[in-house]
Amino acid sequence: MPAIGIKDLRDGLSRHLAAVRAGTVVTVTDHGHPIARIVPVDAPTVLEQLVAEGVVRPAAQPVRSRPEPVRATGPVTELVADDRG
Repeated sequence: MPAIGIKDLRDGLSRHLAAVRAGTVVTVTDHGHPIARIVPVDAPTVLEQLVAEGVVRPAAQPVRSRPEPVRATGPVTELVADDRG
């Protein structure tokens, strides 16, 4: 997995994207610190790999939706006081 700096990525973008297209994963660094990874679009995610290996199972039930937020017109303390009775 080659690591390249931001300037090198910018200067050789077409070449690096061609490598990604060929299946190479490229790590982008900023002052030597990894900040991003460019992967082929068809590469499976880590979760997909773990499911395929049988290490994890997909959720049995779909993700529940979040409740709608309470719209308040006054201070939160009044809402809490009203809720507590």
